[in-house]
Amino acid sequence: MIKIIFRYLPFFLLLIAAIFIWEKTKNSIGNLFGVSKMETTHDIVLQNIKTLGKLELASYTFKDIVEQKLEIDLLPDPKALLIVYGEAKGCIDLTQIKDSDILIDEKKIRIILPDPELCQYSIDHSKSRIYDSQYAFMNEALLFEEAFKSAEVKLRETAISSGILETSKKNASLILKPMLEKLTGKTIILSFK
Repeated sequence: MIKIIFRYLPFFLLLIAAIFIWEKTKNSIGNLFGVSKMETTHDIVLQNIKTLGKLELASYTFKDIVEQKLEIDLLPDPKALLIVYGEAKGCIDLTQIKDSDILIDEKKIRIILPDPELCQYSIDHSKSRIYDSQYAFMNEALLFEEAFKSAEVKLRETAISSGILETSKKNASLILKPMLEKLTGKTIILSFK
């Protein structure tokens, strides 16, 4: 049994050394075999046109530091540290306003607006950066994909818990009320469903 261990020990140590060297030099090795020419072709087809009626009222930007780790048997666990930037937007959908939601009086107009919603949240990949990765040579794509998915879910949760919907409500009054009063010459009363 000892003979077998000593027989395979050099191969095992060589494998560990190769992994270590790869992790430390993978960026500089890629530059040795530089790309001489890159060619990209696009074939874009317009698939759908939508009528939009959402009025964006609040935009929150976020910075998230994400530490992602995969557990793997027999090898060191791949880890990555990412700095992720994202944006969330709160809005109201003006297409949901019905005739019955607008009450006109001689001196005032009462409008019942739909409740604000989180109409968009996304990661800004152009600003986001991979700060560090370890032992990720074979699982890099999965590691980074999972980190970005997790960051996007957390972005949505944080936007809602940070009060983006309440800010959207306040901004609806700040933006719509003066504009509608100027247009109609009447007092505008805004409320939400």
